[in-house]
Amino acid sequence: MWTIFGQDHLLNRLEPSLKHRRQSHAYLLCGPPHVGKMALAINLSQAVNCLEGPGVPCGSCTQCARIAAGHHADISTLAPGQGEEGRSPKTVIGIDAIKEVIHRVSLNPFEGQFSVVIIDGAESMSDEAANALLKTLEEPPPNTMFLLLTADQEAILPTVRSRCQSMNLIPIPKNQMVERLKESHQATPEMADQLFRLSRGCLGWAIGALEDHQVLEQRQADLEKLQETLDAGLETRFTYANEVASLFGSDRDAAKDLLALWLRWWRDLLLIKEGAEEFLHNSDHAESLKSQASGLSTTEIVQFTNRLMQTLSNLDSNVSPRLAMEVLMLNLPIEAGQV
Repeated sequence: MWTIFGQDHLLNRLEPSLKHRRQSHAYLLCGPPHVGKMALAINLSQAVNCLEGPGVPCGSCTQCARIAAGHHADISTLAPGQGEEGRSPKTVIGIDAIKEVIHRVSLNPFEGQFSVVIIDGAESMSDEAANALLKTLEEPPPNTMFLLLTADQEAILPTVRSRCQSMNLIPIPKNQMVERLKESHQATPEMADQLFRLSRGCLGWAIGALEDHQVLEQRQADLEKLQETLDAGLETRFTYANEVASLFGSDRDAAKDLLALWLRWWRDLLLIKEGAEEFLHNSDHAESLKSQASGLSTTEIVQFTNRLMQTLSNLDSNVSPRLAMEVLMLNLPIEAGQV
């Protein structure tokens, strides 16, 4: 059975091809973080190796069980951090890692019927790694499937994209997610509603927050730090800028998630100014948002929101994180600290 939820538009495409063994040798699974890309990748790995197949994975045979547990010899998973390209190994998938899996799939499957390579964060492949993969995608070995997972398909080399069948995963509508969280995960209606807002329709994040209370605790701590910075002077703001810059050096994704939290906060301020409070992302902080919005003009909010988006873009372009954050703090409206 499929464990992926809310992506019926993709399953309806996949099931007939899987049933008749006409699946693509390479899929590009696109969508925001936690929308279900890895869950679909695991399901596809099961589907082509399932002992009850072909078609929908049964989920209970030895092949499906070993794949779900991460113990299957023919399923390889790559993520940023494997390979040296002169950049931080935490941010790149290097050519050595790609060459290793290419060699592995050139051999016959050891345990199942298909060898599957899952590349999580495929946009992080170096140019050398992507070009090495391209040669294999053009002439793939038999009984091999490549699954490229990305939140930014435009960052994938066009030549690589053209060799893959694109599958776009979409956030789940509110009513479907709320019912799923209540029925399958015993969430209260209030909690389910809040998790939908916070996850922006990405079920994986919502389930993770239910299972690990530290997720919501960390969010609360980050929001408190955000508001403390807004109310502080320039020295405190620069200290915060250095903290985020340091975080960026050790955990780029965590730093970008933190700035995304800022971006959603300022989006909420704009919604309040425009009288659209029912669409707030941080609805549990509505009073703080209203208080802050009263001291800012719509123009100031829009300008700083644009500055936040520019900062995220600059960081993706490998500018100095400390400089980018200090410039951001210098552009933080003074009124924000007077509320």
